[in-house]
Amino acid sequence: MNIFQSIVLGMVQGLGEFLPISSSAHLILVPWLFKWEDPGLTFDIALHVGTLIAVILYFWRDWLNLISKGLTKPKEREGKLFWYLVLATIPGAAIGYLLEHKAETVFRNPVLIAFMLIMLGSILYLVDRQSKKQVDMEHISLKTSFLIGLSQALAIIPGVSRSGITMTTALALGMTREGAARFSFLLSAPVIFGAAAIKIPKIIANPSMINAPFIVGMVVACIFGLASIGFLLRYVQTKTFLPFALYRFLIGALVIIIAFIR
Repeated sequence: MNIFQSIVLGMVQGLGEFLPISSSAHLILVPWLFKWEDPGLTFDIALHVGTLIAVILYFWRDWLNLISKGLTKPKEREGKLFWYLVLATIPGAAIGYLLEHKAETVFRNPVLIAFMLIMLGSILYLVDRQSKKQVDMEHISLKTSFLIGLSQALAIIPGVSRSGITMTTALALGMTREGAARFSFLLSAPVIFGAAAIKIPKIIANPSMINAPFIVGMVVACIFGLASIGFLLRYVQTKTFLPFALYRFLIGALVIIIAFIR
């Protein structure tokens, strides 16, 4: 992998992790479309560390407040929210760990990814159009938090999109677009951290992996992650998820056509 490719993939990860378009799908499809060598799941994790840094930097005040209230005042609203986030993390982390091998092999199929992009894009559009959008993040319930966390487990399949499925589930359960987005972003931090932590021993055992493209990709992912978080939080205040659903449909259709031709 050269520097140019790592920059492109860093941009893809930074934008795709927080926009509901599936970063994992794009990290597989971009090398496939341009016939680059697949960087593999370990490089994906390096890019995820970049977006982990982005979400921590963007929400550092929120996290400090949530952790403080969670440990000192667990019965208050913000204290409860912290423990709801902890609970919501468990299903996705457990299923992700159990299906790690399939994530590295079976699920990295371009046609499967294309169908998942189209299907989840359609569901996102329909749910966004019909949901009530009455509950903000501060008033989320234990049940809603758990169901959002459970849905996150589906993101092990590239094309589903972690942010996409969690926001879709949150909308279906009556949350506002902004509340769904903020909860999804906060929920991403422990999940990305867990995914990275599993791979860190392999990286330490093979330090030659930490080269210039590795570092550049991580930095670019962080920068574009910060930009995409800020953009989406502003965007959902007044607009729908329709453009993202259309994008998913078009990319999915393009991949199916190219796969058929090849």
